[in-house]
Amino acid sequence: MILLSSPTSVLLAGGGSAGHVSPLLALADALVRRHPDIRVTALGTEAGLEARLVPARGLELRFVPKVPLPRRPSADLLRLPGNLKAAVDAAGAAIDETGAQVVVGFGGYVSTPAYIAARRRHVPIVIHEQNARPGLANRLGARWTSFVATTFAQTALPHGRRIGMPLRREVATLDRAALRSEALDHFGLEAQWPTVLVTGGSLGAKRLNDAFEARAALLSRSGVQVLHVSGLGKEFRPEIPDVGAPYVVVPYADRMELAYAAADLVVARSGANTVCELTAVGLPAVYVPLPVGNGEQRLNATEVVRAGGGILVDDSALTPEWIDSVLLPLVTDADRLAAMARAAASQGETAADERLADLVEAAWRQGS
Repeated sequence: MILLSSPTSVLLAGGGSAGHVSPLLALADALVRRHPDIRVTALGTEAGLEARLVPARGLELRFVPKVPLPRRPSADLLRLPGNLKAAVDAAGAAIDETGAQVVVGFGGYVSTPAYIAARRRHVPIVIHEQNARPGLANRLGARWTSFVATTFAQTALPHGRRIGMPLRREVATLDRAALRSEALDHFGLEAQWPTVLVTGGSLGAKRLNDAFEARAALLSRSGVQVLHVSGLGKEFRPEIPDVGAPYVVVPYADRMELAYAAADLVVARSGANTVCELTAVGLPAVYVPLPVGNGEQRLNATEVVRAGGGILVDDSALTPEWIDSVLLPLVTDADRLAAMARAAASQGETAADERLADLVEAAWRQGS
């Protein structure tokens, strides 16, 4: 009898936000690189980013109903059993119809029914937790498998092992210096100025947008150019002098690796994917955690800030006056930026996609 060393069909469960979809796609790419004939199917919801991003990557996508897990008593709690059953049935059908031999979950609404359906079928489960503070779905799933990977060392999950965040190859293999000239040309920036990249993600961040719009002219006059990713529908026209550094506003950056190559300093939220991409490419950053939620964004940035690769600023403190007193002196201090870049790179992990693929293969071998 010939024993296979890898599964022939894998189901990847994760959707809703880029934090779940991006590592899912990175793992899918890693599995296909290793095994071109492997069947990789994604499990998601019709309303999440996966509905657009997964088919665009050429992957099969199956849907399950979205089932929020209530954190407190509510009408949703009363409806939970029926809603969860429908989602578990849909996840089970996806496992059965694709012949999935391993289920990999990335947390969120989609993963809970996938974990339950896989456990009922004795299909091995692999978990990846993106955030420093794990969510409900992965806390549940981690009770049923020893194959648990985390992005950050401080994440508390049973059997957890830190592997980092699976990243797109365009980011994981980025040589910023080699691509800088192309990147500057791509965005209409100039080589003689230091560059600040401001981004609040695909949805934008009003706090960042308002503060930097108010200081666009000052930054330009001070010889600091800005590449500002405002978010879709939140573009603005900066008022800058005729003579000065450029201030470029784009709603979205399809090639974020070029934005990273152009930048000397980044001002951004501290979602797990953002933190891991910036450390992987060695970019110093100002992290402005989202002021809502359970505080995971602040925790996400803790390790790189402690290492000296970034600074934390409260959302309420990110004001035009902060730009005057803190940002301008920082971005014009080349020595400090270089030291921060080295510290950020020391925290970076560029091979997490391969390490997660190793876990998938190990789970398959143990369960086969």
